[in-house]
Amino acid sequence: MGKKVLVVDDERLIVKGIKFSLVQDDMEVDCAYDGEEALEMAKKTEYDIVLLDVMLPKLNGFEVCQMIREFSNMPIIMLTAKGDDMDKILGLEYGADDYITKPFNILEVKARIKAIMRRSSRKTTEDEEKKKVLEKNGLKIDCDSRRVFTDGREVKLTAKEYDLLELLAFHPNKVYSRENLLNIVWGYDYPGDVRTVDVHIRRLREKIEKNPGEPVYIHTKWGVGYYFQD
Repeated sequence: MGKKVLVVDDERLIVKGIKFSLVQDDMEVDCAYDGEEALEMAKKTEYDIVLLDVMLPKLNGFEVCQMIREFSNMPIIMLTAKGDDMDKILGLEYGADDYITKPFNILEVKARIKAIMRRSSRKTTEDEEKKKVLEKNGLKIDCDSRRVFTDGREVKLTAKEYDLLELLAFHPNKVYSRENLLNIVWGYDYPGDVRTVDVHIRRLREKIEKNPGEPVYIHTKWGVGYYFQD
């Protein structure tokens, strides 16, 4: 059965071109042309991936991404203006998994989609193989359900935030460089830079630490990287 993709852009020619190309790869493609329509479709269907433009009518891409993250961890790729680093950083802040700059090559889009789908599929297989629960100082990580709790309260993490936390927590006191984390969690074919890691670590601390400025769980080894303190 083909993977389900939601393509969101107010430029209909772009949507038409992306849909035509993805359908050739046996993907099932739905289309939306404004933020409100995209949000409603995401609520009704759990897509394998969402291609989400930043500049949209009614609700912009950042707002849509943030709202989707309230109920789903479906992978989201933001389509951002060429060379606009702030759009890329904001997209990651709001919970996007990746970004592609416009104008883009459709082959690059397809490669990114397939890379994320491969990682998602591999992650699912790994999760089925390991049924582990880690509890440490009021933090509970349930690998079976990919759920995280602090002092009994569930914390909603994005897919990448969870992957980072699980990797660090199950290898306590091991310092990972930002480059290592980028390669392990996002993959060696990910074209982004290490700021991606910093953004996700900061968001993760804001969610699981009582005082993000004085973290209990995820610590910084200055000049080296990050580690989970046992």
